[in-house]
Amino acid sequence: MTSRLNPYLNFNGNARQALEFYTSVFGGDLTLSTFADFGNQGSPDADRIMHGQLETAAGFTIMAADVTSEMPYQPPAGFAVSLSGDDDALHGYWEKLSASGTVTMPLAKQSWGDEFGMCTDQFGVPWLVNISQP
Repeated sequence: MTSRLNPYLNFNGNARQALEFYTSVFGGDLTLSTFADFGNQGSPDADRIMHGQLETAAGFTIMAADVTSEMPYQPPAGFAVSLSGDDDALHGYWEKLSASGTVTMPLAKQSWGDEFGMCTDQFGVPWLVNISQP
């Protein structure tokens, strides 16, 4: 297998909902494993996601997990997930990611000639979308 770089996102008990949302945005195959699946059936974290992975037909991979109840949760900060290319599907991704989140820069033509926008989705994950123009 060749090396890959992909985001691994942490959530505070809502990783399942976030990954299901990303599946509705990008499509693909989602696999989820809870802490109970790995032997922690009686713990308060049994239903939390130990590991989730979304693989899309576009070649995107998003991984995520919930922190355990003993771990402090740190909301996303200091990064953004960036989507870029000339694929018209990016417009659809933008619409779905931004619809229930907060738009920090509307998707619009920029001085470098591309369309670009920034938003934070409903789960607190920041996104940058750059759509190259021919």
